[in-house]
Amino acid sequence: MRTLLLLAAAVLAQAAPASSDVPRVIYSRSFPGSVPPYFAITIFQDGGATYNESQDPDNDEKILLEASAARQAFELAERLDHFKHSLESGLKLANMGEKTLRWEQGEENSESKFNYSTSEDAKALVDLFERVQQSARMLLELRRALKHDRLGVNDAVLHIQAAWDGRQLLLREDFLPLLDQVAKNDAYIHMARERAARIADAIRAAH
Repeated sequence: MRTLLLLAAAVLAQAAPASSDVPRVIYSRSFPGSVPPYFAITIFQDGGATYNESQDPDNDEKILLEASAARQAFELAERLDHFKHSLESGLKLANMGEKTLRWEQGEENSESKFNYSTSEDAKALVDLFERVQQSARMLLELRRALKHDRLGVNDAVLHIQAAWDGRQLLLREDFLPLLDQVAKNDAYIHMARERAARIADAIRAAH
């Protein structure tokens, strides 16, 4: 019951547009030539989150980020003084993409851009956002396969299984209805259905 109430609260938080006064942590990475070349993730303190592979806010994809991950993001942002100071290491390293960590709360805005940071807190926060990005990409991949590429569903589920086995999968509540859809539909190959059912069962057991 508690899990259902928490999920309902997260869904309601995402359904309504966040007020500009709601604190948010934003991470973006611009790296032409990579896939995707740009993305941005916003985590709101009231429980909402979005993923976007463009710079048009109309393309924001709402995602259900775990409360523990959101809490970690805000704790690290606070330890980094809301990015009011430079996070750039200054080391002469290859270009690894321009990263931006930004804090917004009403009229209070601060950000730091960097290629590489030696701050352990900054590295931990970047790692967290990169996990969110990888999970969001797998989520979009599965959604696209379900709509347009029936044969690609098994590959999409394989990627999700690898992330789950490696304890890297986030956005689990977003994945559940899609995995159930695969598991219960005879249109998909048996291997994909069986694999999707196992992952869904494991996600529910982990609650």
